[in-house]
Amino acid sequence: MRVFKWLVALPFAVFILFNAYVYGSIITYRAVAPNQTAFMRMRIQSFSEQGKDIALDYRWVPYHQISVNLKKALIASEDARFAAHSGFDWDGIRHAFERNQRSGKIRGGGSTISQQLAKNLFLNESRSYWRKAEEAAITAMMEATTDKDRIFELYLNSIEWGYGIFGAEAASQHFYKKPVVKLTKQQAAQLAARVPRPLYYVEHPRDKSLRARTNIILKRMGSATLPDTGE
Repeated sequence: MRVFKWLVALPFAVFILFNAYVYGSIITYRAVAPNQTAFMRMRIQSFSEQGKDIALDYRWVPYHQISVNLKKALIASEDARFAAHSGFDWDGIRHAFERNQRSGKIRGGGSTISQQLAKNLFLNESRSYWRKAEEAAITAMMEATTDKDRIFELYLNSIEWGYGIFGAEAASQHFYKKPVVKLTKQQAAQLAARVPRPLYYVEHPRDKSLRARTNIILKRMGSATLPDTGE
């Protein structure tokens, strides 16, 4: 009976300890840049297991040193209501849930920038309702404790853009050989277009969907609203 109680209590203990760790990390990340994210570690380990010698290229830059063009491109591409919502796009979540129900699988979708950051910082690529619940809990903690511009700064510096390439500065240097602050509107839109399928687009640089997505983002950038900066 005692063993049974321990078996029941153990998952709750792990859950509490993990969320305590997450909360402490979120508070730390309000002022300190992450050394790495969980997603970075997972990717590099996965490449290693596949026999690929991929080095991590991750270069943190402050928010004001990131091109406004890229900020607007990512808002236009990933989360148009980022500046206004509290971490969740309820209409997007409802539509994603309906798609998942119809397909019988969890295909993702409906994730805001805050939710994407929560996953990148602390979780893995698995798709389950339990993982989505954890993602939601982390998102709520982050939104309750961290300014929008800091959330966006963390996001911009942790996005995957290619094999081992993480963050806006590494991506700008890799694709355009220039600091991220100097990106043009076209270049910013092209980078934002890569975000949903970064490794695929590295392997298929001439895919027509990349050009089409870039053009859509360019059209939407003019109405993109950034958080708290007045930009």
